[in-house]
Amino acid sequence: MENIVFLTPHFAVTAQLEAGDFAEAARLGFKVIVNNRPDGEEEQQLPNHSASAHAWRFGLSYHYIPSGKLDLFSDQVVEASETALAAADGPVLAYCKSGTRSAIIWAAASARSLPVDEVLAALLSAGFDFDFLRDDLEEQALRHNAGALQAAA
Repeated sequence: MENIVFLTPHFAVTAQLEAGDFAEAARLGFKVIVNNRPDGEEEQQLPNHSASAHAWRFGLSYHYIPSGKLDLFSDQVVEASETALAAADGPVLAYCKSGTRSAIIWAAASARSLPVDEVLAALLSAGFDFDFLRDDLEEQALRHNAGALQAAA
């Protein structure tokens, strides 16, 4: 398993997992795996159905939330991520090709419940300088606030 980068004490990102990495993830204490990589991006990548089976084999919850780079801020991806994180029964390891896409998706989902400055600070302390995404993250916060206002009305 390549470099694991913690964004929070309970959420980390990494690059593409291989079959043997699921046992290692469980050994390290992760309880949930989130796969943000669409099947077929590269020939040699582990497909979703195999990743799911490996996760299950090692007692890990598994969520398949594929996202291409144009879908990172879509409601479908962000809301699925929010749901997966809310249901997590322990530390989460999310992966994609390099870990960057998973970090951005975490940021989008987190911006709906945390201040954007706090989200960006967590990213920066983990080595991701994503300040250029501030406007996109602010939009996620506004979407959440608009939804909360509609629900209250």
